[in-house]
Amino acid sequence: MKLATLKLDPRQCRDGELVIVSRDLRQAVSASDIADTLQQALERWTAVSPLLEKRYAELNDGQAVGAFDLDMPSLHSPLPRSYHWADGSAYLNHVKLVRQARGAELPESLWSDPLMYQGGGDAFLGPYDDIEAVSEEHGIDFEGEIAVITDDVPMAVTPEQAASHIKLIMLVNDVSLRGLIPGELAKGFGFFQAKPASSFSPVCVTPDELGDAWQDGRVHLPLSVHLNGEKFGEPEAGPDMIFGFPELVAHAARTRQLGAGAIVGSGTVSNPDPDGGPGKPIADGGVGYSCLAEVRMVEKILHDEIKTPFMRFGDRVRIEMFDRKGQSLFGAIDQRVVKYQESE
Repeated sequence: MKLATLKLDPRQCRDGELVIVSRDLRQAVSASDIADTLQQALERWTAVSPLLEKRYAELNDGQAVGAFDLDMPSLHSPLPRSYHWADGSAYLNHVKLVRQARGAELPESLWSDPLMYQGGGDAFLGPYDDIEAVSEEHGIDFEGEIAVITDDVPMAVTPEQAASHIKLIMLVNDVSLRGLIPGELAKGFGFFQAKPASSFSPVCVTPDELGDAWQDGRVHLPLSVHLNGEKFGEPEAGPDMIFGFPELVAHAARTRQLGAGAIVGSGTVSNPDPDGGPGKPIADGGVGYSCLAEVRMVEKILHDEIKTPFMRFGDRVRIEMFDRKGQSLFGAIDQRVVKYQESE
């Protein structure tokens, strides 16, 4: 099943309207008579999911009453806001490279205990919304990731128990301001200003939609990233994810319960070279990257010179994932960076 949130006037409803999306992403139909919003659906998932599934089948069979052609930019992130947004860092090649960029060692514990931070969930960007930034000097970066959405998760669940609470999957652009990260972490208390609003793919899907690409709590497909219209990366999301989503959800719930609609991210999808190297650019025959920080660090390692700038105003990033037949699974995150203009 594929679900999305149609944008409404935020002065009247910040959480949008729940819609069901056809498998080929071409059509949608309202689900507001079943649940007004995705948040409401997740809070009553056991009761409402069979009704949503029934309408999803009708939509794919061309029998859904009120179906309409889908315009992707009309969609918000599936959850325009969330009570809980926690992002892991399960790809240790990424962790190693970004830590190397700021002269920090990779703790041995990261191989057995997930790294995670809690981000701001009060106002996500839509997948086609501009990324507003105060200054290019902040080091504007994108991060292509995968995330899951849960129902209510009890405290202290095991990974095996956590797996049953994963209801939906989507893509993420976890925007980072790299220039602010070292100063914040040096204070010993974590990210805040360095992590502005994230955005998510226009469509989220139930795990069964991925077929055999969903294995061991991981998505075994490449993540496609384009920067200014050119392919920047296509790393595989499955093999180098040290902790699967059940482990990440269980980690987040170790000492607290997670409310329905909690989002848990994978961290930036990243692959080392087969020989253990840091990863090659697309132009050099590698799979490329899901963020700018990695290619900058690889340039430093290999050539002792960083050539790739962080994003500038006017730059555009596109993040998407395709099934093995070439069909887009979640729709695309397609965003342009613009200078923030203070409203009067």
